[in-house]
Amino acid sequence: MIEPLNADQLVEEAINQVSLDDFGGDSYREGLDVLVRDYNSGLAKGWMNQNGRDMTARDCVHYLTRRLLVEDYHKQHPELAQGKIEKPVFVMGTTRTGTTLLSNLLATDPARRSPLSWEIDDPVPPAEPGMTKTDPRALAAIKQHEEILKMAPGVAKYYRGSPIYPNECVFFMAHDFKTLMIESKGRLPEYREFIFNCDMTSAYAYHRKFLQVLQQHNGGVWNLKMPSHTLFLDYLMKEYPDARLVWTHRDPFTAVGSFCSLIRFAMSMSTDDPPLEWIAENCVWQAAEHLYRAMDFREKYGWDLVIDVHYADMMNDPMGAVKKLCGELGDEFTPEAEEGLKAWVDDNPQNKFGRHEYKLAEFGLSVDQLKPVFERYLSRFDVEPEGL
Repeated sequence: MIEPLNADQLVEEAINQVSLDDFGGDSYREGLDVLVRDYNSGLAKGWMNQNGRDMTARDCVHYLTRRLLVEDYHKQHPELAQGKIEKPVFVMGTTRTGTTLLSNLLATDPARRSPLSWEIDDPVPPAEPGMTKTDPRALAAIKQHEEILKMAPGVAKYYRGSPIYPNECVFFMAHDFKTLMIESKGRLPEYREFIFNCDMTSAYAYHRKFLQVLQQHNGGVWNLKMPSHTLFLDYLMKEYPDARLVWTHRDPFTAVGSFCSLIRFAMSMSTDDPPLEWIAENCVWQAAEHLYRAMDFREKYGWDLVIDVHYADMMNDPMGAVKKLCGELGDEFTPEAEEGLKAWVDDNPQNKFGRHEYKLAEFGLSVDQLKPVFERYLSRFDVEPEGL
């Protein structure tokens, strides 16, 4: 029998690891308790295996220790709380619609500041001036990443990343245990219900505190990315009233197929038999929520509050797409930005790490079946079909 998770033990282990005990409040506890309860229910039903259970425990302790370290760093440097975050750019959209690509393209502009993978994982102390990509922790992470790709080269076809590439807000909002990423750790219907309906105020407040640490020595206009920001726009805009919102668009049938494939891959590490029927139902429902919550927000507050960027445009002409976006953002597209973007595109051709192949039929889905689900979206946006 697999030992169930215990929230109190996870908290105690985190405290012992870093010899700190101030979490800056207990807002994290609600999500942690829901996750533990739901995960243990899945264990009892045989939905998750030992590896999944151990990975989830390690991840929870990691989120907790990083929260402790961030809170302690703020206490040591109270001036950080006054650090301004002005006109941040938030890239969002349904999962697998090019949010990662657009975030990477924007990050090539030296005037923009992105939370890089390594520093999300190891934020304290923040990198010294000019060393976000050369910090010893960054270099060690790059070496480790290269070793992983040697052992499992196929991993990169699911998600194009690097320790020195920008990464998603999900990985530090997880410190408050309010992030959709946690829901992909297994078949977790209770946590799904929680994250789609909880109050996200504390998660976005912590989001700001985290960025204030990272920008201590390395500032700039923040370039941020998380597909599920579309779900929580009222909370986001309350925390960042001057935020600039960018929504990526892609053929929803292709996006759903890719989303299902990604979640199947993720769940294969935590279960011996990924539940394809659940994955299909869950991914379709979540994709629709991402689309329609964003549309509802725009219908309520104004369509011009969000800038639309199409995946097809980024693929066909990344330089032109970014130039156009910078104009709509009101930002200058400098020669330095153009040079950085060209170098990244040249170094990252499509399918560099292999082609991510998937079919809706693998998950019992079809375009005809999904047309009614996405009718409202497709009637509003002229998205280039990809013929999945």
